[in-house]
Amino acid sequence: MGDILVGTCSWTDRMLVGSGWYPSGWRDAEKRLRYYAGRFRIVEVDASYYALPGERNSRLWAERTPDGFVFDVKAFSLLTGHRTRPSLLPDGIPADAGDPRVLDEVWARFAAGVEPLRRAGRLGAVLFQFPPWFRPGPRAREFLEQCAARTAGWPVSVEFRHPDWWREDQREATAGLLRRCRFAAVAVDMAPSLPTSVPPVTPVTCPRLSVVRFHGRSAAWGTGSKEDRFRHQYSDAELREWVPRVRELAEQTGQVHVLFNNCCGDASVRAAERMSELLKS
Repeated sequence: MGDILVGTCSWTDRMLVGSGWYPSGWRDAEKRLRYYAGRFRIVEVDASYYALPGERNSRLWAERTPDGFVFDVKAFSLLTGHRTRPSLLPDGIPADAGDPRVLDEVWARFAAGVEPLRRAGRLGAVLFQFPPWFRPGPRAREFLEQCAARTAGWPVSVEFRHPDWWREDQREATAGLLRRCRFAAVAVDMAPSLPTSVPPVTPVTCPRLSVVRFHGRSAAWGTGSKEDRFRHQYSDAELREWVPRVRELAEQTGQVHVLFNNCCGDASVRAAERMSELLKS
């Protein structure tokens, strides 16, 4: 059976830092990461979606965490087709995803930023979370194939936010495309009744990795403030629904990453702690 790593989608979220989960007075970035890594074996870096990751930070993260701890790194917004403010790009590079020179430079900067983690064996996966308007079709397939060419040799996971990717009549084609690209499919938990809800399917598309991300079950997903979108305390019953699914994934892949994205106060770390307990029972 593959290894199951449970953690959260941030260790620096402002609401988590202010929730009291970290010991009083632990405001130092190094102490917080060491504290987190003493309780979990994985974390997702979501800041890399908003700004290109830096080599120095990646090197420090590797140095400040124990052997066996890994980082999943979210791909920079421009690389997944999201709108990107020009101020987020270095050296005045225009936010023009259609300019091959811009894309080449951004890809190079992103690759350099995660290289210290990859070199240290701490890069769990690079997460490509595509926007809600990224739907199945020839252009999307071509985009994914281009991503595969640029990330050859990297561990990559893909999360789709348009529900059509995992509709029953499209599911097999989507899984086949991810397998050809050697990408791990991301299964999601979210409020099931919304028009944009992605089905909670658990396809295995990569023998070395499967990923499950828990977004919470707020009915405000896709609207309102960040707090509204992610405000959800997982119950034991909701977590138990996923225990057999996660174990089944572990029987088919070398490693399963279980990450909680309900980042509102300490809800994500509490859910991750409880899921770890349930998986061990």
